[in-house]
Amino acid sequence: MSSTSRDTARALAYPEPPASLCWHRTGPAPRPLTPEQQRANRELLALASRTPRPRTARTTSRSETR
Repeated sequence: MSSTSRDTARALAYPEPPASLCWHRTGPAPRPLTPEQQRANRELLALASRTPRPRTARTTSRSETR
């Protein structure tokens, strides 16, 4: 990719919108996780990272679901 096309792509990109006021939290800070919750999360993450995802083929026809 040449620098000209890269500069053009950057110039044509939309600017990032300003952050919404709704995104800011005004309530109390969330409670920290307990050591038990942290351990459970670590175990679930380790299990999810080792378990292969099933490789089922998706059908293209929608007549089976109707």
